[in-house]
Amino acid sequence: MPAAVIIDGKKIADEEALKLSAKVKLLESKHNVIPGLAVVLVGNDPASHIYVASKVRRAKEVGISIFQHLLPENVTQNEVLDLIERLNKDSAVNGILVQLPLPEHLTQNIIIDSINPDKDVDGFTVYNVGRLNTWQDCLEPSTPQGALILIKSVLGDDLSGKKAVVLGRSLIVGRPMASILVRESCTVTLLHSKSKNIESECKNADILVSAIGSPGFITANLVKQGACVIDVGITRVGDKIVGDVDFNKVSDVAGFLTPVPGGVGPMTVICMLMNTIKSCLKQNNIVL
Repeated sequence: MPAAVIIDGKKIADEEALKLSAKVKLLESKHNVIPGLAVVLVGNDPASHIYVASKVRRAKEVGISIFQHLLPENVTQNEVLDLIERLNKDSAVNGILVQLPLPEHLTQNIIIDSINPDKDVDGFTVYNVGRLNTWQDCLEPSTPQGALILIKSVLGDDLSGKKAVVLGRSLIVGRPMASILVRESCTVTLLHSKSKNIESECKNADILVSAIGSPGFITANLVKQGACVIDVGITRVGDKIVGDVDFNKVSDVAGFLTPVPGGVGPMTVICMLMNTIKSCLKQNNIVL
């Protein structure tokens, strides 16, 4: 039997979805307002279509209105920017999600930063990144936000003084995750491909978050006995989806461990929907 308690992200996501559904119903009954989410998908990338379908399905489950915009692979940058400008001005749209990655001929940073920060439910605009890093209220990136909920579900709300190690320095997960954990009063080390002494750094972590997309990179010898290990990595190997963690071996060492799939992934979708409802409340000056 594994020593680790497996953190069931799907179960926690289902519980959070019920809370969101109740909020949406209250918004509609009390204020005649329904949160609206616009989803922009460019091209025919199969994985992106699967991700968008899961987000749309979950949004509809909680009662959020969906406005889908499926754009051809050869759409011009100006056409995408024009669409986002229309969505920025549309009062029925409270959140805008541009599914990444975008085709190579489109400049991702320009497109993302054209989103009204108050509708940036992915938390990727420079405005929201800046506010997150200065610990001001903002729309936070969904994956690290979801990872924090999973961490607190087993370690409790007070993470003060815990040693946290984050592997990966992407703007989507690694860097915001590190910032969030510092805000939670953890002592945080951010590791990446140029880092040295990775094994010793990881071995000292009470909380280990891996977001590097390298299957099986986190082995048992990198994990402190009883640590909370959050596996954000998602890689397709053959017909399987696997994470960064060697699940079977690490589960004998870790105290808590997220599976892949069924760990952080479901929480990413839920936190994006949380952001949509938060945006709706702010834009309509409503406090629930």
